[in-house]
Amino acid sequence: MDSLSQIALGSAVTVAVMGRRTAVWRAALWGAVAGTLPDLDVLIDHGDPIRNMVLHRAETHAPFWLTLFSLPFAWLVARLNGEWPRWQRWWLALWLALVTHPLLDAMTVYGTRLALPWSDHPYGIGSIFIIDPLYTLPLLVGVGWALAARGGRRGRIANLAGLALSTAYLAWGVAAQQQVERIARASLADQGIEAQRLLVTPTAFNSVLWRVVAVGPLHYHEGFYSLLDAEPRIAFDAFERGAGLERELPPIDGVQRLAAFSKGFYKLFERDGRILIADLRMGQEPAYVFTFEVAERRSAPQPLPQPEQVGSRIDPERALPWLWRRLLGERLPPPR
Repeated sequence: MDSLSQIALGSAVTVAVMGRRTAVWRAALWGAVAGTLPDLDVLIDHGDPIRNMVLHRAETHAPFWLTLFSLPFAWLVARLNGEWPRWQRWWLALWLALVTHPLLDAMTVYGTRLALPWSDHPYGIGSIFIIDPLYTLPLLVGVGWALAARGGRRGRIANLAGLALSTAYLAWGVAAQQQVERIARASLADQGIEAQRLLVTPTAFNSVLWRVVAVGPLHYHEGFYSLLDAEPRIAFDAFERGAGLERELPPIDGVQRLAAFSKGFYKLFERDGRILIADLRMGQEPAYVFTFEVAERRSAPQPLPQPEQVGSRIDPERALPWLWRRLLGERLPPPR
């Protein structure tokens, strides 16, 4: 999730656990720090853009390593605040603020390696967009109320209510995703589309309009469904996924890494003599944030010395009006 959501969640969790045992501003501050720390791995340069992408949300997002880190972290916080007798409570509050960060991240589609050091599988449920105001606002209001009330009873109740509402919103997202997946599978079957993999994830800033990607042997199909649509039916557009181009390519580390990290939701294509790979999970046709040049066309494709990120986004002046109208159930072709 975005940094603001993680800060708000960390603060809300720490305020709830510490209660009246410390000043509410102090609990909120250290919760915000704990909610931010796992994402500092973005400062690590792994050598090239694809490695930087796929190795984000790794060790710093693994509950095992965060649990080990939480012990000296809580010791330090308790000492700095002069509250050593409460260090165990500080440990519980900070541990929860740390581990809820990757658990929330795993609800997005990106991929979080929760099981390290035993498994490097990137978990990504994909039931919430990386920025969703309806998730973040209850947390911000609850923490803000608790700060304004200076830890009073009403402020603590408001903070707990914010946590409850945001958690309920996560549950709603999972339920909506499952409903859209059922409709997607039925629509694919009705249209005779073979799908080896199916992705169902919300579009930007909401959980009403969903994007569906079905990957087959030679093509991938993209469709959209709003929970406000009059009919439970999804129309799909087909696009080539570059299967022939993939057979031409020699083994390229970046391609193999991104193919595994995206769980097969990727495409290869050629543009201006360069061969590119795009992660189909983040963006929509034809613009994908994580798009990389990996080879150049000579007599045969030759790997570049280092991949280059060339991702893009659809023009918001076209995308946002379409998003709003499509969300409300108007069947419009997506902006291309």
